[in-house]
Amino acid sequence: MSADQLFKEASQLSQPELDQLASKIISLRARRSAPSLPGREAELLERINRGLPTLLQERFAELVTKRDAEALTPKDHEELKALTLQVERIEAERIQNLGELASLRGTTLSNLMKSLGLLAPEYA
Repeated sequence: MSADQLFKEASQLSQPELDQLASKIISLRARRSAPSLPGREAELLERINRGLPTLLQERFAELVTKRDAEALTPKDHEELKALTLQVERIEAERIQNLGELASLRGTTLSNLMKSLGLLAPEYA
């Protein structure tokens, strides 16, 4: 299947599915380049590219959609707050790993993110 065909198929995905696919592609790219990297850099890239667990990402997206539609129940609101903390913890760890990798490579965090093709997440 060509890259254009894959792109066409990917354009049919929902936002959570597309985010999951993007995470998997970035992880695949990191795994393929990892053997040529020093051990610590490969380890950091693997951690950086893990992304959010699928179930967490999907439930978080559902609750954000309900929040945006002003349809959250009090129980949903509490769950969204808890999931937000989880997402923030995961993203904080990711930023720490990115910072360490930037330091190892002697570059800035923003330049490293650009070189890796990473954008800031848009979870909420």
